[in-house]
Amino acid sequence: MTGPGEPLLEFRSVMRRLRAECGWKRAQTHRSLARYLLEETHETLEAIDVGEETGDWSHLREELGDLLLQVYFHAVVAEERGAFTLDDVAADVTAKMRRRNPHVFGSAADAADVDANDPAAVNEAWEAAKAVEKQRSSVTDGLPPGLPALLLADKVLDRLQRAGTPVVPVVPVALDAAGDADLGDRLLALVAEARAAGTDPEQALRDAVRRVVRDA
Repeated sequence: MTGPGEPLLEFRSVMRRLRAECGWKRAQTHRSLARYLLEETHETLEAIDVGEETGDWSHLREELGDLLLQVYFHAVVAEERGAFTLDDVAADVTAKMRRRNPHVFGSAADAADVDANDPAAVNEAWEAAKAVEKQRSSVTDGLPPGLPALLLADKVLDRLQRAGTPVVPVVPVALDAAGDADLGDRLLALVAEARAAGTDPEQALRDAVRRVVRDA
């Protein structure tokens, strides 16, 4: 019977050996592995949807393992170059969690400032701490250009609201030559509507598509 953390240590050893003894894995770089990270992320999202529908979470367990593989793989590649190690990655994210959750890890005064049982209050504290760390110069700083459009719109509207310049998209009443209002403005207005309702527009659309496929 293995103790806590032992499987993770064993997995790191496995990845180091594969990197040394497997020609294909030895040839990979951060860039060549990027596509697999993207694929595994989407497969993990699919597994979450399946679990919510069926109550069977075994698929998610498998996909999280594949996602973990990508994290370890990138860490081993970086370790070989002397850039950083998996321990560095873990230490950095642990420190980040402590900084951004002062209601849990801070002083009694910090804990009193935020209701740890209020998800909205906790999220506000997180975003406030993040804003101090990042010191962004524009509303799009740090947003990957490859984000899905609905998620990108949600992020931008959120940042504008936090900056004190909320945007309330208005669906144009004038019709274009095709007899339809501007689709982009209509979609942006729907994202704003979803935000006001506390709904994730990306997940809502994914759920709708799954229903269509299921009922077809």
